[in-house]
Amino acid sequence: MTKLDFYGLHSYKVDSDVYPGKLIVIEGTDGVGRTTQTAMLRSWLESQGYAVVDTGAARSELAGKGIRRAKDGNTLGPRTLGLFYATDFADRFEKQILPSLKAGFIVLNDRYIYSLMARAIVRGVNKSWLKDIYGTALKPDIVFYLKVSVKDLIPRVLAAKGFNYWESGMDLRLGNDLYESFVNYQTKLITELNEMSKEYNFVEIDASKEPQDVFLDIKNKMNELLV
Repeated sequence: MTKLDFYGLHSYKVDSDVYPGKLIVIEGTDGVGRTTQTAMLRSWLESQGYAVVDTGAARSELAGKGIRRAKDGNTLGPRTLGLFYATDFADRFEKQILPSLKAGFIVLNDRYIYSLMARAIVRGVNKSWLKDIYGTALKPDIVFYLKVSVKDLIPRVLAAKGFNYWESGMDLRLGNDLYESFVNYQTKLITELNEMSKEYNFVEIDASKEPQDVFLDIKNKMNELLV
């Protein structure tokens, strides 16, 4: 069961202090394997008889498509981009996450508010302001943080889809090319996530290992949570 403990003020209509579902978050930087681990975790939970819903950034009906179109133009300012993601989160939270928890589902989040905040902080957005706009978020039952160094991240990204504009922080002009900008941007992003890990009590998972070994660590922690 999930205790409805929010980070700040909210206006959601809830009829209990506890909902029967569980809120599980998988966090980590770009290319670290969050989506892979979310899919593996969903498959395993369903095989154990649990009802599961998964969600992630830019998937809301209200703002998801708009975010993707706006990012294609590479023209959004940091604060506007932050508000766009906050709108997306609020829509998914009200229409997907809370109803699913009330219905008893395990809700898996491929990223939650933490990556969204870290990305904005690296782009110079005020941290206190971000905490205020994401204060309506519910505290998860557990946050798995796939922790990795930039050195271990680079070959993984190259072997997958390569560097792209936003994941390399090219809008911040942190380097002369995609590679240099990627290293500098991801270093800043990982530093912010490491700080959040301490502040929000993430469960840190060594993501430098093979995916099956990473999943085994997650599964062992989930077994403890589900007892």
